[in-house]
Amino acid sequence: MSDRITAIVLAAGRGRRMGSRIQKQYMQLAGQPLICHALRAFEQSPVDDIILVCGPGEEEYCRRGIVDAYGFAKVRAVIPGGAERYDSVYAGLKAASGCDYVLIHDGARPCVTDEIIRAAIDGARQYEACEVAVPVKDTIKVADADEFAVETPPRSSLWAMQTPQAFSYPLVYEAYRRFLEPDADRDGGALFSGNAAGAVTDDAMVVERFMGRRARLIRGSYENIKVTTPEDLAVAEVFLSRALGF
Repeated sequence: MSDRITAIVLAAGRGRRMGSRIQKQYMQLAGQPLICHALRAFEQSPVDDIILVCGPGEEEYCRRGIVDAYGFAKVRAVIPGGAERYDSVYAGLKAASGCDYVLIHDGARPCVTDEIIRAAIDGARQYEACEVAVPVKDTIKVADADEFAVETPPRSSLWAMQTPQAFSYPLVYEAYRRFLEPDADRDGGALFSGNAAGAVTDDAMVVERFMGRRARLIRGSYENIKVTTPEDLAVAEVFLSRALGF
């Protein structure tokens, strides 16, 4: 019996830095809503099914205007997300029950490729926890509260995180359960308590903190950008237009 692989695609963010009344995941990019490009990449990949996590109240629009309109047959559930990214991830993990491996992807990364997805799947099978990333090109400074540079970490050890992040399903589900369930064992979880929980933007952080498992870095692509500002939208348009041949 083969492994069952589920992709959780997150599209519940508000995209405030985009400066538009239209949420960025629904803005037009290369002739289609931005979220369609990420969904298509997973639709055409070896994953078995997709959980689309959208903003509360947007489920019907996503089913009719995205999934049905563009023929995404692998999307088996459209569910509402939560107040924070980690809430949306946990909702997706609950909906993905029964799979063996899960890929968690930010829908605001429309340029993800089949090659990256396959590498993430292979990484999850081999290491149980992996995340797509690229070595940083720029010198990075650590600043203090007054925005003075206080440290320059060696660039050779720094990687910029991307998605998807891929895991053994039981591993990542248990990590999130311990993180978010009020009656769960919280030993070692003080880092994420209270306001600090809002800093959790990386799923591997949760796995490492609550399960003691480090994630293997899988080489991604500098074109696998996250669309956050209008400038990012223009760059993604170039990458996608080239990939699609127009």
